Amino acid sequence: MRLALAEAERAFGEDEVPVGAVIVLDGEVVGRGRNRTRALVDPTAHAEVLAVRAAAAAVGAQRLVGATCYSTLEPCFMCAGALSHARVGRVVWATRDPKFGGCASLGRVLSDARLNHRALIHEGVLAEESARLLRTFFQSKRGGAS
Repeated sequence: MRLALAEAERAFGEDEVPVGAVIVLDGEVVGRGRNRTRALVDPTAHAEVLAVRAAAAAVGAQRLVGATCYSTLEPCFMCAGALSHARVGRVVWATRDPKFGGCASLGRVLSDARLNHRALIHEGVLAEESARLLRTFFQSKRGGAS
């Protein structure tokens, strides 16, 4: 998760919403991503999607069976769908996203029994650090208002 947090800090420095993600397979980081929606002018350039793309390219396969995704924020519906399609086996996130979270807050994409793939989920790892980075970013956008 510390590597994902480092990616989020890079996103913050690039004036992107500070979310970072890494994909680990067999103990090795095979994909990294950070939000780049502004830089790439691409609403799908979320940290998890970019990490999945990088991991699939590194592994040479569209399926990442047995991989774990670490994200600093609960994946949205789009990202959860990408993780599910990639067959990521475990998803760990730092803090919930009450406005867009598709794994626990607003939906259960990764654990819905109606889907053909379910992932193990775990939340709360480095939650305060991740939440603080997000708060700082959004407060700066609102002129420091809380």
